[in-house]
Amino acid sequence: MQRFLGYSLALILAVGTFFSGVQFGQGSAGQGQLASIFSIFAAEPEVASPTSLDEFWEVWNLLDDKFAAGTTSQQITDEEKVRGAIDGLVKTYGDPYTVYFPPADAESFSADISGEFSGVGMEVGIRDNYITVIAPLPETPAMNAGLLAGDVITAIDGQSTQGMRIDAAVDLIRGPKGSEVVITIFREGAAEFQDISVIRDTIAIPTVATEQVGDVFVIQVYSFNAIAQAKVSEALSSFLTSGASKLVIDVRGNPGGFLESAVGISSLFLPAGKVVVQESFMDKSQNDTFRSYGQAFRTFTPDNLVVLVDGGSASASEILAGALQDHQVATVIGSQTFGKGSVQELVELSDGSSVKITVARWLTPNGTSISEGGLTPDIVIGRSPDQFIAGEDPQQAAAVRFLNGEEVESEVSPDDLFSNASSTKAAGE
Repeated sequence: MQRFLGYSLALILAVGTFFSGVQFGQGSAGQGQLASIFSIFAAEPEVASPTSLDEFWEVWNLLDDKFAAGTTSQQITDEEKVRGAIDGLVKTYGDPYTVYFPPADAESFSADISGEFSGVGMEVGIRDNYITVIAPLPETPAMNAGLLAGDVITAIDGQSTQGMRIDAAVDLIRGPKGSEVVITIFREGAAEFQDISVIRDTIAIPTVATEQVGDVFVIQVYSFNAIAQAKVSEALSSFLTSGASKLVIDVRGNPGGFLESAVGISSLFLPAGKVVVQESFMDKSQNDTFRSYGQAFRTFTPDNLVVLVDGGSASASEILAGALQDHQVATVIGSQTFGKGSVQELVELSDGSSVKITVARWLTPNGTSISEGGLTPDIVIGRSPDQFIAGEDPQQAAAVRFLNGEEVESEVSPDDLFSNASSTKAAGE
């Protein structure tokens, strides 16, 4: 079974849902079960208890008896009321990645994860209760229109996103190739909101790109897709024949992908048996540990290997960076990562609907929870929106200077950055 890591952040490509460790399973209402999910509402429970549905049925009957429909109201079916009740139950957990999909949405979600990509080419997630751009993919309508990682989406085609779920935002943003969507954003440091018009298009997701800066070889990993490990291996072969002696792995703006890809790429830098990531469940007996299977091309140290990260580095990117950082194989440079460290299981229900449930959290080898504010770089270097737009890259420049033996200091203390990230996370929950 392949598990996905970034897509719970809502990949707005084809159909857009970027998971983080989505697993596929059958719950008690799986396809083999004859009873519909609605059968549990067929009658009131015979035995009352503190968790009985007596009050639910009381409200149900009150609404049936007393609600006065307006002239424009449509008759609500029992099926619609039950689906609304299920949706409300799921929402009470307060997790943006735990979502109920009615049959039509479930079918759309299945299409989303099949790899049919068309849309604007960016990832979004929930940060501090706001829908936020995680990363626009390179050479996509989103990037070409000027959207940046960290932009807060306040409206889509004039519709406010306040209180909106990720899947609802994805539905509004995606659409037919050639059509237009207007995304209203707030950007840190800006004096006012901006309306950005984006023309939807077919999206081709890149995987790896390379460049050489003197004695430093740079491998940029855009996605942890099914071919990412092979592409990184090819890039490492090019590094070994390039004459360069220092290496940068750039996962900025990389929102994730397959768990297997993250473990495989980590294995290119770690000895066999080293912990890459730990999977922590509520039921501790289910906890799992994923280890390197050891395919390192050469020995790396924090003096000759840098991992570049930023706020668009999420999930699989955080797993790779955390593993190399904890095992002291690389120096991590950049800004605080996004903090997407949860695993979702997609359970199909008998009537065609489904529930995506957060079932576990990712921990780095040293036990750091990726979800708790993301990862803190060893050397904190920022990159402003103006620098990004101007093509200036102080983060990569700092990595090159560091690898060339120059002293590079953090712009702020990593301890302070982690403290601020944790406080912000807590305030948003």
